Amino acid sequence: MRVGRLTLCKIVSSHLYHMHRPSPSLYRQMSVAAGLKDSGIFRTQGLIGGKWVGAHDGKTLQVNNPSTGEIIADVPLMGRKETNDAISSAYDAFSSWSKLTAAERSKYLRKWYDLIMSHKEELGQLITLEQGKPLKEALGEVNYGASFIEFFAEEAKRIYGDIIPATLTDRRLFVLKQPVGVVGAITPWNFPLAMITRKVGPALACGCTVVVKPSELTPLTALAAAELALQAGIPPGVLNVVMGNAPDIGDALLASSQVRKITFTGSTAVGKKLMAGAAGTVKRVSLELGGNAPCIVFDDADLDVAVKGVLAAKFRNSGQTCVCANRVIVQEGIYEKFAEAFSKSVQNLQVGDGFTEGVVQGPLINEAAVQKVESFIQDAISKGAKVILGGKRHSLGTTFYEPTVVTDVKSEMLLAREEVFGPVAPLLRFKTEEEAIRIANDTNAGLAAYIFTNNVQRTWRVSEALEYGLVGVNEGIISTEVAPFGGVKQSGLGREGSKYGIDEYLEMKYVCLGDMNRK
Repeated sequence: MRVGRLTLCKIVSSHLYHMHRPSPSLYRQMSVAAGLKDSGIFRTQGLIGGKWVGAHDGKTLQVNNPSTGEIIADVPLMGRKETNDAISSAYDAFSSWSKLTAAERSKYLRKWYDLIMSHKEELGQLITLEQGKPLKEALGEVNYGASFIEFFAEEAKRIYGDIIPATLTDRRLFVLKQPVGVVGAITPWNFPLAMITRKVGPALACGCTVVVKPSELTPLTALAAAELALQAGIPPGVLNVVMGNAPDIGDALLASSQVRKITFTGSTAVGKKLMAGAAGTVKRVSLELGGNAPCIVFDDADLDVAVKGVLAAKFRNSGQTCVCANRVIVQEGIYEKFAEAFSKSVQNLQVGDGFTEGVVQGPLINEAAVQKVESFIQDAISKGAKVILGGKRHSLGTTFYEPTVVTDVKSEMLLAREEVFGPVAPLLRFKTEEEAIRIANDTNAGLAAYIFTNNVQRTWRVSEALEYGLVGVNEGIISTEVAPFGGVKQSGLGREGSKYGIDEYLEMKYVCLGDMNRK
């Protein structure tokens, strides 16, 4: 059933009764939420076998707007039973979906892409509503997320096998690439659309079927995308969505012998658990895990380019991305000048509700995220760091936090050892190129790194020396559907996006034809 306008407004306005003066942000939320009902993409149930269903026991969980704390909707609190139903549905659909021609699957994906783009505004509003990022940024995510569907719609027709020269005259040898099977895709809250399309796009393109488990914090975008997939004609069971009890859903995906692959974006700790759990049935696993991205600014860098690049790499999505600049490592000759110029730019960042014009910094996702940032700041201060800008909760309240710059940060501080996942830029100092590389590589993470320099030879030396899967040179925003995305060390396994990303969902089969000399 679709959520009616009256029901939706009652959910959103349920807290208004005891409030004398509802905030403008709350009014905007109510207006947007009510408008989304008319878009035809607002869903609040899981998708299993092409049908919208609730939890078998009727339990639900609330989806909140991090900007206001208000309830947006209630969604099913699903678990093992619903996940097993979704797996069965995906398994049954696999036999027919995988037998379609690549051209046929491509057409379905292209139609899905077209529908996503035609509902760009509504999807952007939904992302801002449940995740908090500014609307302009949310619309950018829709473009980015849709690009994976478009790219893999095209790449579906380019899955090539191989012919191998035989060692014996009566044999012919060739290689087939075939879909893995049912895929369990577990996605995070920070990019509620793009992290799904980056997995589902290549999976569907090569003939796999999928069970998606979006974050329980941001399930509405996933459900809207699934609704558009149905509208595109993608057959029942090919794409399923369950949400709710994350451990139970994860355990069901891991235990099932019908699920042949797990793909996950999220924390390193959870990734390790999934990797261990997948061993029981020897599933294929691809993991995109946490980062601790260094952003190295050399003395010879263009100051304006460096400030702009670091600002983008650090404060996008309020610092809540796995490729955010977690450590800004600045050479001593430019350190003070950079700190001053960077702080001035950070000071100009407008913080507020994502639907407010000009806002570039929204709230953190929840209270736990704010408390983590606070603990990291306190640890740094206690060890001698200086907060030169921000460093506290924003006057807007809820989970807003001031964009923050911290100087005199040392490698032993939490800010330099772990992902802060918030709007905090720690500035470290270095003397030589060798020292910068040593500091940058002194971590278990290896996802993204950034360097700013005008020395071409140095760009090659440092890029090759950095133990990271992605390196941006004089640029802070480097993700694109046409390039491989993924990390090394404890930042994950495998790659997403690009022509390489589709291989994660394919098995290679060698076929030997004998007795080929018979006439």
